Amino acid sequence: MTISWLQAALLGLFACLCSNSCMAGQAVGNYTIGRPLVGGLVCGIILGNLQLGIACGVAMQLVYIALVTPGGTVSADVRAISYIGIPLAMVAIASQGLNPLGGSAANLAKSVGTLVGTVGTVLYYAVATMNLVWQSFGWKDVHSGKLDKLTAVNFGWPWISHALFSFLPTMLLTYYGSTAVTALRNALPMDGVAMKTLFTVGGMLPCVGIAILLRQIIGRAADFIPFLVGFTLAASLKLNLVSVTVISLLFAVIMYEVEMAKASGSEAATNGPSNSDDEEDI
Repeated sequence: MTISWLQAALLGLFACLCSNSCMAGQAVGNYTIGRPLVGGLVCGIILGNLQLGIACGVAMQLVYIALVTPGGTVSADVRAISYIGIPLAMVAIASQGLNPLGGSAANLAKSVGTLVGTVGTVLYYAVATMNLVWQSFGWKDVHSGKLDKLTAVNFGWPWISHALFSFLPTMLLTYYGSTAVTALRNALPMDGVAMKTLFTVGGMLPCVGIAILLRQIIGRAADFIPFLVGFTLAASLKLNLVSVTVISLLFAVIMYEVEMAKASGSEAATNGPSNSDDEEDI
């Protein structure tokens, strides 16, 4: 598999759309098409291998499933993972002749995505730093009363930042990186130490993503029970994701009903003494 200039340019365009507010915006851009799960679908369509693109996107999404950016703090840029890491992982998997749905392909995709995430962080801060220049223009327009020029600050000038630090790096890295990945395949055999190390590290990376997610939503030891039941069902009964999702929905309904019953009981206990006093007065 190779990546042409046109395909690389399209990947660069989507990398811009993931963050530029004048196009897709935050909800659709950063939090939808910018995520590896959706980015894998887009990359699969652009590169002409839908199955491989989705498989790489699913594998990388597990690693970054709990990634958030509070206060602009970015540990890894999922846009670079989606539109640089996934295409390069697709090239690596195709050049190695791996089964797209196999464990080795998923582990290789996770390793490539993790390496690219650090590069994306540098590009993210480069865009944010250059956008400060356009904001200084905006403050001058505000002080001079030229509020009509703020549209260019919000929806025009940032395109320059994204062209320099999103579009061009994505296009160049995907185009020339595919050649480097192919050369790496020729230099490193599948049964070598380097490739086995990549597969091993990639197999452990989803544990990090799941652990971060659990840390955010679990407050007590009993909260682990629904998750352990889901993993147990998937491992013992070989249930797919849809089946486990339905079972988790049942757990959610049961827990909701229990909490509502507790709330109703507490309210009845609070109102109980006052009602009995009224009856005695009558």
